[in-house]
Formats: sequence, structure tokens, C-alpha cells
Amino acid sequence: MEVRAVTKYVRISPEKARHVARLLQGKRAIEALGIVNLIPKKAARLMSKTLCSAIANAENNFDLDRETLVVKEATVGVAPTMKRFRPKARGMAGRILKRTSHFKIVLTSD
Repeated sequence: MEVRAVTKYVRISPEKARHVARLLQGKRAIEALGIVNLIPKKAARLMSKTLCSAIANAENNFDLDRETLVVKEATVGVAPTMKRFRPKARGMAGRILKRTSHFKIVLTSD
């Protein structure tokens, strides 16, 4: 049985969030939650919310035990980028890209 949780339009760069997502794949859900809570990064805090949501979905919707859950897939996708401009020297403008992400966590019962 596969259980998933998706968080969309998270205001963090996908490149930064993928560092945390790679640590979670293949781990038990409880162990992954402990790892994420100890990492001092914004991406870890945001990924923790998605992981907690996936665990809650498994417990409440499918009556699965949280001890048997394993993180099958933790991916970070690219979401729309906000484009902003900052004034530069000699009347020019520099472009600023504010990137966003989509988090997806899939848990499977062992």
C-alpha cells in the first residue's frame, strides 16, 4: 500500500531542498522524521511537515501502523518562479529569480 503527501508552491529553491530529500529515501518513516528534525535547514523544517502529513494520512485513512512505514520516494520538483527586478548601475535592471518547489513523499507499508 502506498500513501502520499504533496506540498505545493513551497518558497525554497529546489536545489537546496533536494539535499534534504536525498537523506530520506529508503529510511523508515520514524527514523526519517528524527533525521529531519535534527537538520538545521529551512528545507528540513518544510520537509518535516510533508512527512508528518504522509504519516498522518497512512494512520488515519488506511489504518497503517507508523512503525511499519518506509519512505519509498521523496522528491522535490520545480514550481513556478517569481521574477523580480532590482535597480543596477547606469539605469539598468538586474533580474532576481525567486524559486519555488513542490514536495512529494510516498510511504509504503513494509
